[in-house]
Amino acid sequence: MKIKIENNIIEYNVQYGHRTKITIHMDAAGLVTAKVPNDASEQSIIRAVQQQGKWILEKSRQIALVQEAHNTREYEDEGKFLYLGKECSLNELIETHELQEEELQKNLKKFYFASCKKIIGERIKNYQTQLGVKPPKSIEIVESNTKWGSCSADKKITFNYRLAMAPIEVIDYVIIHELCHLMHMNHDRSFWRRVGSIMPDYKEKEEYLARNGRSMTL
Repeated sequence: MKIKIENNIIEYNVQYGHRTKITIHMDAAGLVTAKVPNDASEQSIIRAVQQQGKWILEKSRQIALVQEAHNTREYEDEGKFLYLGKECSLNELIETHELQEEELQKNLKKFYFASCKKIIGERIKNYQTQLGVKPPKSIEIVESNTKWGSCSADKKITFNYRLAMAPIEVIDYVIIHELCHLMHMNHDRSFWRRVGSIMPDYKEKEEYLARNGRSMTL
């Protein structure tokens, strides 16, 4: 789900459970979660997130500063970059001979875009069949600092190119997540039940992205 606070779009997950009040949490990667009672209404959840809007925005700014400082990379032959969850030397991923840093960074991004497109293309059809959903109107690989994937109301799905840095089972989770949005646009209980029917341990994959998202950068 998402709301607008001070001209910023805040995305958040909703986690239902046996509790008496709504609480708002943000993890180290900036993922916002509203933990709510099983009978909470959508409007009450929205109000609770809005009430914590200033805190969410301030925390998000702090995390962005930490990420910026963390994102310094060494573009040399033995510089380390993630690919499918493993650290690889730059020269294992792309040609590095006699190339300057700017060109190396450009070529590495192209590599991740192409790899992500190939992996998604190879794996999404199987999950479409398992979920019994029609193919999305379009699939696009994009650059984003806030989303791993998205599904629009007109059935267009996007995936963040940085997913190519994640283990294949984490990529599968994001594929399943976005395909389930073809049936359930909100993160309601029906949505999460559908995700869990294909990937019961999906929370582990969410936690991986929350823990490691900051290091999955160029």
